[in-house]
Amino acid sequence: MAVNSHSSRPVLLGQNQYGKAENRVVRITRDGATHHIKDLNVSVSLSGDMDEVHYSGSNANVLPTDTTKNTVFAFAKEYGIESAEQFGIHLARHFVTSQEPIHQARIRIEEYAWDRIETSDANSKFIGADEVKHSFVRKGQETRLTQITYDGSSWEVISGLKDLVVMNSTNSEFWGYVKDRYTTLPEAYDRILATEVSGRWRFNWTDDAQKMPNWEKSYEQTRKHMLQAFAETYSLSLQQTLYQMGARIINHRGEIDEVRFSLPNKHHFLVDLEPFGLKNDTAEGAVYFAADRPYGLIEATILRDGCEARIPVDLTNL
Repeated sequence: MAVNSHSSRPVLLGQNQYGKAENRVVRITRDGATHHIKDLNVSVSLSGDMDEVHYSGSNANVLPTDTTKNTVFAFAKEYGIESAEQFGIHLARHFVTSQEPIHQARIRIEEYAWDRIETSDANSKFIGADEVKHSFVRKGQETRLTQITYDGSSWEVISGLKDLVVMNSTNSEFWGYVKDRYTTLPEAYDRILATEVSGRWRFNWTDDAQKMPNWEKSYEQTRKHMLQAFAETYSLSLQQTLYQMGARIINHRGEIDEVRFSLPNKHHFLVDLEPFGLKNDTAEGAVYFAADRPYGLIEATILRDGCEARIPVDLTNL
């Protein structure tokens, strides 16, 4: 135990972890001439019996972070990457069960999506579409996320996404709010509603012996219900839309117990064109100023009845 020379009280080591962050691994699977890409950014964080390495510098219980990096790449080859969640589960189980001093492993994964490039017809002088199945363009959409935590007996799987920009050009209002001497915002009865979705959802799968969800289908369907709720809600506030997005997921995906969203309100303000003799009317096609900052930030957790909130309030900590 370390002792502070300026006090008789001991100086104690608190929560600690270590690992290798942002291992960029790309796995190409060849199905004949057709290729498939899994493009991941994997961060490994380990904790356990690590007091001595901090107090005395003894590395007897330390698995080098370089080894964790090598494990990520070796597992990508040995086991493949069926899904980000499944890959994270393989890694977390390995680190906890193979190294006695390691009591918990947390695997965070970002997945980057690629679309297959459409090619010319087979009569082109170039390689025909029937031959080209190996060319891709990086999607300019969201980044898929997952975090796997395993302590040797229980699992926690939290997945989600970030940077998903969506917009409703109508069917949104904002009025009836509190007003004081500093309020200048006019009430809006037909406005643009736009946001950049950052969302996480926690699965109720906790035991390796239980049947796992189909991770790929779960992500696809969760994203679908989220977007459908955004599009189909006549919104009187972004809070209302956020709740409907989470509720739609909870009601349709039995494997998910908790959803947390962080939604910045990407404001679009009608431009004052009266100085130019122009009427900027939404009924006839309006011109807006897209303001990037400051912005309203709407955040909330939606829960299945009887469940506790466990996703961090600050999603940047996940």
